[in-house]
Parts: sequence; C-alpha cells; structure tokens
Amino acid sequence: MHRSIPFRLSLIAFSLFLLVAGAFAQGTSGNITGTVTDTTGAVISSAVVTVQNPLSGYKQTTHTDASGQYHFDNLPFNRYHMSVVVGGFQPTTKDAILRSASNTTVNFQLAVASSSQSVTVEADASDMVNNDPTSATAVDRSLFTKLPTESTSAPLSSLVTLSTPGIASDSNGLFHPMGEHADTTYSIDGQPVSDQQSRVFGNQLSLNAIQSINVIDGIAPPEYGDKASLVVQTTTRSGLGLPHPTGSLSLNYGSFGTSNGSAALGFGNQRMGNFSSFDAVDSGRYLDTPEHQPLHAHGNNENFFDRIDYHPTQADSLQLNLSASRSWFQNPNQYDQQALGQDQRGEIFSYNVAPSWTHIISTNSLIAVNPYLRQDNFHYYPSKDPFSDTPATLAQSRRLQNAGLKVDYSYSHGIHSFKVGAMFYHTFLNEGFSLGITDPTFNAPCLNASGAPDTNPDANDPNNCPVGDTTNPNYNSGTGPYDLTRGGSLYHFNGHTDIKQEAVYLQDNIIWKNWTFLLGGRADNYNGLSSRSMVEPRVGGTYTVKSTNTVLRLGYGKLFLTPYNENLIVSSSTGIGGLEGAGAAVALKPAARNQYDAGFEQGFGKHLVVNGEYFWKYTDRDYDFDVLLNTPLAFPIQWQKSKIDGFGIKVTVPTTHGISAYSVLGHTRSRFFGPEVGGILFNQSPVPAGVPFRIDHDQAFQQSTHMQYQPKPQGPWYGITWRYESGLVAGNAPIDNGVTPTDLTYLTADQQSQILLRCGNVQATRTAPLTSCPTGELSSPLLSLPKPGTENDDRNPPRVAPRTMFDMAAGWDNILRRDRFKTNLSVTAVNVTNKYALYNFLSTFSGTHFVSPRTVSGQVTLNF
Repeated sequence: MHRSIPFRLSLIAFSLFLLVAGAFAQGTSGNITGTVTDTTGAVISSAVVTVQNPLSGYKQTTHTDASGQYHFDNLPFNRYHMSVVVGGFQPTTKDAILRSASNTTVNFQLAVASSSQSVTVEADASDMVNNDPTSATAVDRSLFTKLPTESTSAPLSSLVTLSTPGIASDSNGLFHPMGEHADTTYSIDGQPVSDQQSRVFGNQLSLNAIQSINVIDGIAPPEYGDKASLVVQTTTRSGLGLPHPTGSLSLNYGSFGTSNGSAALGFGNQRMGNFSSFDAVDSGRYLDTPEHQPLHAHGNNENFFDRIDYHPTQADSLQLNLSASRSWFQNPNQYDQQALGQDQRGEIFSYNVAPSWTHIISTNSLIAVNPYLRQDNFHYYPSKDPFSDTPATLAQSRRLQNAGLKVDYSYSHGIHSFKVGAMFYHTFLNEGFSLGITDPTFNAPCLNASGAPDTNPDANDPNNCPVGDTTNPNYNSGTGPYDLTRGGSLYHFNGHTDIKQEAVYLQDNIIWKNWTFLLGGRADNYNGLSSRSMVEPRVGGTYTVKSTNTVLRLGYGKLFLTPYNENLIVSSSTGIGGLEGAGAAVALKPAARNQYDAGFEQGFGKHLVVNGEYFWKYTDRDYDFDVLLNTPLAFPIQWQKSKIDGFGIKVTVPTTHGISAYSVLGHTRSRFFGPEVGGILFNQSPVPAGVPFRIDHDQAFQQSTHMQYQPKPQGPWYGITWRYESGLVAGNAPIDNGVTPTDLTYLTADQQSQILLRCGNVQATRTAPLTSCPTGELSSPLLSLPKPGTENDDRNPPRVAPRTMFDMAAGWDNILRRDRFKTNLSVTAVNVTNKYALYNFLSTFSGTHFVSPRTVSGQVTLNF
C-alpha cells in the first residue's frame, strides 16, 4: 500500500497549518497557583513558597508578588508537598495532587507567629506513598544530572534502565522492560512516540531538554496503546517564569577521546517563555563493541531542542516543541574484520514538530488537541570494496515518517477524574536494502573430506558436489544466489507502504474513602500490511491502610500491540530461513495481551519507601527483533505466543542529613513459543511449533543501587552506583547439536578468544585456537554453560555470566560561591573495576557486545 506524492505533500501542509494554529497539549504537566494571606484576609507579599516531591527529588521555590499571588509552571503530574515561610508568621504546609493540565489552586492563610520561628520543609510520612492504581517511578533532573550513565550514545535509555525496577539492560541503549524487547512508549509532553529510540534505530531526546520523567511500569492507563510494557512520561524544560535569561554551558572530556558539549537557555514570564538546548558528543566508543577494546567504533551526534510556551488568556495555553538531530557512527569491527579494512557505518537524521493548545473550559474541565509530525531517516553504508566486508556486504536506506493527532477532554468533579479521547496515527515507511555474501566459508554448499567448507568457487551446487566432498547439511539455499564468492549477485529490496491506526479511549480515576480505582477501556484499529481491531478493558484499584502507611494494588489490562515499524516491509517480505525460497513471506500481525498485576507500597516513616509489583502476561503473537550479522540492522520477528511473569521492586531513601539512596530490583521469566515468522534469520534453525524456550529477555535477577551523599548544601557531593545482573539468556550460544555444550571448538579463533575459552589449563588465543577438548573440560568465565547432558532451552539454557559493576561520581556545585554565575565541577567513573563482561554472545537477537571498559570523564558547567 502507498499514497501518492500529492497526498503526502497535503499531509505535511496540513500539519504545518496545525503548527501555525498552535495545537498541542501540555500532556504531562500542570500548574499550581494560589494566594497567601493572613487571618484577616490581607495579602502577604515576598513570602517564600516551596513545592517538592520527596521521592522524585523535584523542588522549586518562588515568592509571592505584591498581590500575594504565586505561580508554579510546568510541574510534572505527581503528588506535591507545599510550604509557605515569611517573617512574623507561622509557617504553613499543604499537599497538592496534579492529574491534569488545568490550574490547581492552593491558597494559604498564615497566622501571626508568637515568637521567632524557623522551618525546614519536610514531607509528612503520608506523602511518601502513592495510592495511584498504576505503578510508576518518578525521577527528577536533580538526580539524573548526577547519576553516572553507561551509554555514551543513549543516555535517556540508561537513565530509564538505572532508575526503574524490572528492566534488564542490553547493548547500544536497548533494554528489556518487564520481559519484553523494547516494548516502550515515550510520551513527550503528551506526544506518543512508540518507535524504537535506541541509537541503532533513531535519535532520542537529549537529557538536557528534560525536566523529569515518570516511568509507568504497571498496567498502562487506556490513553496509552501500541507498545506499553513501559510508558516513559517525559516533561521537557520550559522558559515560563524566568524573567532573567537562565541557562548553562557545559564541557566534558573522558576516556576513548569522548567529548561532550551542551548549552541551554530559558527565559520568559508568566505569559510567554522559550527554552532551547543544544548538545553534541564525539566518542571513540560510540556503540557497544564485539571486542573488549573498541575497533572502528567512532561516532558522534548533535541534538537541538526548542520549546515555546504562550498563554494568550488565562484559559488558553499554547506550546510548540521543535527538535532536530543527527548521528553518524562506525559499526564496530571484530579483529578479523579490522584486518580486512571493513568500513561499514551508519547515519541517522531525525526531526520532530509538535505544536500545541490546551483550553480550560471551566475550573474542572479542559480540552486538549495534540498533532505532531516526526521522522527518522536511517542510512547504512558498506565498505568501498565489497570484499573488505565479511561475512557480508550490507547497505540500507529507510525512512519512517509518523503523523498523528490526539484529542482528549478531561473533567473532574467530586470523586471522579474523567478523561475521554481519540487518536489517529499515520505512518509512512520506505525501505531499501541490499546484501551480498563475501565469505566463501559462510554458506558453503559443500564440505571437504575434513568437514571444512569447500571454498572452491566451482563447488556451488549442493546436489553436485566435487568428488570427495559431501553436502553441507546447514547450507541455506535462500541465500545461495547472493553469494558473491560463487558468481552470485547482490540482493536488492525496495518497498514502501503506509499504516493507519485509530483509537478511542475513556478512563475514570475514582477516589472514595481509602479506595482509588481506575476504570476504563480502549478500542484500536490497525490497517497496514495486516489488519486487526480490538477492544481492551483496563481496570485497577488500590486500598490504603492509613494507620500503617500501606497501599495494596491490583490490576488487569487487555493490550493491543502493533508490529515494530523499523524494517517491517523487508521482514514481512522475506520470511524465516533466508531471503528467498526458504520460507513463506508472512506479514506480521497485531498482537493481543492479557496482563495481571498485583503490588504494594509501604512507607516506613519519612525515611524509607518500598514499592513492589508482580506481573503476569500472556501474549498471542509476541514480537522481537533479529540482528543481521552483529550490525545495527535489525528486523522484526513474531512468535506464536509468550508467557512472561516476574516482579520489580524499588526501595527509596529520600534525602536525610545529606544522604539519599534507592535500589531497583527485578526478576523475569520470559518464555516464548515457536514457530516464528518474519525477519532474516538465515543463520539460525527455526524453532518448532509449540516448543517453549527462554528468549534473551529472560534474566533471573538484576539490581541497581545508587547512593548519594552531600554533607553540606553548598559543599561537595559524592555518588556510587552498584549494578548486578545474573546474565541474559544467550539466545544462540554454541551448543553441540542443540543438546549439550560439550564442544565449542568449532568457534572461530577470535570468538574463542572473546570468551576466554579454556580447555583445562589451556586458554584459546586468536593465533592458537582450541581444536579439540575432552568432554566436560571446556569453560568460559564470560558464559554460564549448562553441564553436559543438562542443557534445556526452557529450563536450563546457556546464559551470559553474571556481572557486578560499580560506577562513581563526585562534584562540587557553585564551587566559586557566586550568586549569578555558578561553576560546577564533577568527575565520573563508569565500571570502576574494569569488569570484563558481555551483554550477549552470538545472539541472533542482539549479536555480540561487551559492556563498556572503565571510563573516566571530567566536566565543568557554568550556570547563569
């Protein structure tokens, strides 16, 4: 399916018209306003008003004006503790809950103080727990500006991974939320972005543009669809309420020649504001590498973001988000590829246009209209000489353009907070792809007498092998015509289509006594390479035991999942087993999921909160990606079904005497069932129908613990992060006949060297690989391999070995003690002990990638 060029031009023109008209809603933030008076009703000016959330770390302070009024803009939806302090009056505190973009009014009346008093703004114990039916984790800028993140190319992904329970990290900014593969929607000021956001797919939003994130790790409310194992509600920074230009300049330099530069500037008043940011990074280790030391791994990216706010009236809020980014990177080499001079590389261009309008109809109702237009262009280039590439030369050019419109109406009255809305998505896909086999041993039709591939170009017919040869049982006839070493030609693919999606939803948050309920549903319709419609009820509830500060939570959700858009046409046109002739070309279909959650939240006074969630998911037609030959080229695939369960726990210690800490933990059992359709898995045997196996999202246990200490508010600060992962399933770890790991000597010399393979006391090297080894004597410190005879793809699969890593940071804010221009210094060290460890090994879903070696960087920031 495709549309004509005039249609696309008219669509763009329509989107630009909406931009000029100004129509995109502030979907993740609201405002708090109010008046401060004394007991006689006289206004109090110059009172200090503070709003804070002790768990997320958000804190903001302002002063009342001559009329006694104060105003807080762009507050992320959350629960807040507020206080007012002014000389001669008793300090007063109140609580406020923001659930919509309408103005929330909180007035204060202060009594005259009987004597001189001081106050420390601290939350009550009841502010420590959240009774929302949806489990979520809020993180403010005050934390993530000081949190060491591992990924140079995808810091937003690293932030989500390090701060959210139930997430297993993967290479190149990928992560597995709640047992799924990258099944995540980013809601950026209300704009849904459900396409892939790691650096190998598209350019993600810079942390410099973000004020806070709220990560929904439970059942998503009905307003979220598509990919909702995780919803990252993102609130960007705003220039509202900044009468003096405020911003920062930052420079960072560290290991592998990594340099970062960033700038931010915000200014405005209560009616109009502008915030802009620009970031650039250049690194000698841009993507995660298949060798411990980076080879051919240079990359850079540049990001620009601008947000314009305008309030023409008290009832109308206009917002415009603009962003543009570019990234360029070399695809990291293995040693044998480096020796041939392989020079494969990628480039991504992205832009986003999101105009905005929110209209407050009354004190308890508003309407929001959210159109947007975004695009990712991905280009992958082969080496100039095709035979410098091994085992294949590859090229790709694809464009993903997404236009959408979201309209919703919110109404609050009494115990009800009601929202109804409609969404329309239109995605345009264009894909070009080419491939040619350049290694004569990769897919040899015949084997010589020793069992090695026959590299003779004339040995090109498995049915007519030369005398002395035998047919290669693993020969793939689908890729045979594209073997350049045997007279074949390049495989070329070009395709385009457009996908239409519509959705309507309604939901009601009900607060009644100690109960809080979420009742609602969603209906989706999808028309692309395949079609499907579905109605999805979603319900949840909590009960609060106020005497013990306990919240109990239950929920059920039906979810409608749509296929990944990246390389969807290629994947749906080739079929498993090869590019042509080895499997049916089957279009990936929308999936259905039933999910059940049960959780709790427990506060222990004002100094400790524990939040836990158990989830169970059954998905009919679940998704994943397969990676082509350890490159950034990934193709969506679909399995018959999946059964996933696990838990996530977060322990939070709010700041007390300068110490704050949190720990996020998770466990996931991720069982998938064949058969599989889609993708380009010509290097793997298909999984039989109905046979379960553990996919590489499965991990027994992972945890990240971060502690920060700042003994004095104006003094230096220190932070340390402890990370442990028990090891993802090694999806295609070498197994002898798929039964027992008795022989890994058929690995290449480089592969044996990567995993430090040993036979007894003899370790393999790139110049002296192991050629044989007695049963049970092979070992590797980087892989957890089942003992001979015990391997089972479901109950005892091979895994990546466990790893423990430490990150550290230290700094001093406003080290020169200036009021207007403040200088911050910091030093960060990631993987302090230089742990030698893998994310994955020879995985058809991820390839082979090492975690980052030790990196040390220093940063200086000027704030004004």
